[in-house]
Amino acid sequence: MKTLSDNWIVEGWIDFEYKKYMLLAYLKEVEAHFSDAKLYPPLGDLIRHYEKLQGFASQKDSLKQAFPKRITGIDHKNLELKKSSVMKEDEIMKELDDILKFSIPEIKNQIEQGRSIYDLVEKDLEVEPIGLFPIYQKEGYVLFSYEKSNDVFVYSYQVKLFESSSEKFRGITFNFLGKMIKSLSNTYEQIKLDLVKNYKHLPNPATWRVHSIKKVPLEETVVPISKRMLMKMIA
Repeated sequence: MKTLSDNWIVEGWIDFEYKKYMLLAYLKEVEAHFSDAKLYPPLGDLIRHYEKLQGFASQKDSLKQAFPKRITGIDHKNLELKKSSVMKEDEIMKELDDILKFSIPEIKNQIEQGRSIYDLVEKDLEVEPIGLFPIYQKEGYVLFSYEKSNDVFVYSYQVKLFESSSEKFRGITFNFLGKMIKSLSNTYEQIKLDLVKNYKHLPNPATWRVHSIKKVPLEETVVPISKRMLMKMIA
């Protein structure tokens, strides 16, 4: 889908009508994804853009460093290029103020729409352990199923420690293993036993079933939402 760069507001031509067109074209694609109940990656992107714009709005002086500039000469003493803004700063700040005032509420409204879909989907997800639950829960399997369907989508999961520039936090990664068919003989418990036979590094794996009452996209919606639900239960 169409995306916006993290610094779209100060890149290229700084003009309210132009940036408005860029944003509305992007939000139109996001809305199309939301209409199909596809939450990710659009919802995560929206939240990142919203936080970025909020930061711009509170620190407008730092935006001046990102304004497009042209080279006007060479500073031989300091061995660096001389640059000047292509636009006058008061003109730029006026355009940026207008862009921010329009963009922030538009993106916020789209985020709220996405969160409403998120809450509806989460409400219709059922999470339960399969079989005996081991003490070690940082690795295991997740079996995804839908109402009125015998398809079972099998994933492995692993809880990992991620590190950013300012903090460490735990996250969970999923890896798709394959699709199976549930039947009277191939129950969830049997599927778990087959996983133990095929992947011997986990002799007694934690295994979860995530069941969705609604038929919503797996990769774009059910899997991302279930990650947060599982992290809460494992923690």
